[in-house]
Amino acid sequence: MLKASSTADRPASPTSANAASGKKSSVQPFLGVLDSMLVADGGEFAFDGALASTHAEQIWTWLARDVAPDLVGADAPGGALTDPRQLDAIMPQLTARIRETLALSAESFEGGRRLKAQLGGEEVFERLPVALNGLRQRVLLGKAQAFGRAVNDISDDAALVTTLQSMPLQDATAASLLMMAAVGQVANPSRLMAAAIRIAGNSSDAAVTRAGFGPLIDALLAQAQSLGPALRPMGAFVDIDLICKALDRFHRLIRAVGLVELSRGNRWGTIMAALTKSVSERLEPRLREVIPDLNQSMRRREGGDKLDGDRLLGAINGTYLLATVRDCRDSLALNAVFEQTWAQFGEALEVHINRNLDQLRANPLDKIASARLESAIKMAELRFNNDYADVLRRARDAAERRTPPAENA
Repeated sequence: MLKASSTADRPASPTSANAASGKKSSVQPFLGVLDSMLVADGGEFAFDGALASTHAEQIWTWLARDVAPDLVGADAPGGALTDPRQLDAIMPQLTARIRETLALSAESFEGGRRLKAQLGGEEVFERLPVALNGLRQRVLLGKAQAFGRAVNDISDDAALVTTLQSMPLQDATAASLLMMAAVGQVANPSRLMAAAIRIAGNSSDAAVTRAGFGPLIDALLAQAQSLGPALRPMGAFVDIDLICKALDRFHRLIRAVGLVELSRGNRWGTIMAALTKSVSERLEPRLREVIPDLNQSMRRREGGDKLDGDRLLGAINGTYLLATVRDCRDSLALNAVFEQTWAQFGEALEVHINRNLDQLRANPLDKIASARLESAIKMAELRFNNDYADVLRRARDAAERRTPPAENA
């Protein structure tokens, strides 16, 4: 179940000296068997099928340091575990040790306080059952991922409905884990949601819930929330391709949830509105920088003209982001800012293109004008279309073939 967390956009941090100074395992938390349910840290909502990466690391450290160092710790016979099959072999012993530790901690207030301190705080303690459920369902998590990949290859909607009906939905906790693992592999989540609605016989949130597909909506929102940190980095040297892919994925997930008719005050609607607001607020400042970056990068400097590489890269990255926002704007709260920026950017870009073309015609050997024009054509391809960009390339090539005026004299 998704629920409001006590803090937003916060990194999970240990609250005790014991946890803060504890030696972390050098291997991947849980040897990767829970990776399909791991999400980025710092979200506003928790979900029974998802576990924050930092929480997974802290819980794994607790197991290796305080619960079973002789089984999974670095000093265990044969060294720390490195293969998931090794984890399977010692799982009965590890499970028994966890049960014993939890039972002892429940006997007194001091025991519970000590356990929370070892884990790294109240928040990690609350997420411990999610990690333990994931361990119990670890075999099914792999099958759920395979199911998600298989969905991508099913083109027939009726066949997809039949396949989705095979998912075990009776146990809500297990369904949450399985849906989380499956959704992470599905390229077009809207098809999965549409199939669930068809099974439910109605697109209302009540009908979808009765059919057992509430965990599917939870998983879609949890996956969308996990993309938030990927959309945060901005600047000239960020990987804009990764940001645009994350934004496109966010749009696909939110659009899938949007297929369900959410009643007024519905929890999912509240969560979706909060996620949309959060992502939009992260993107809006960058959209406002696109036109200044364009103008600064294309401005000719008197008395020693030179390219401003940082601004030029920022303008190109901003154009990619602007084009992606255009495709995803139905899932964002950026209509006013986008429409204004989109129109003004197009006008400013055409002015700079014509200005640099004129400079290149006047001086075909002007390498600075040629470089600026090349970048402007890339931006025009994104802002307008390929045909317009091809026209500009031909105009640039013709300008560069002109005989310089000095040689004509």
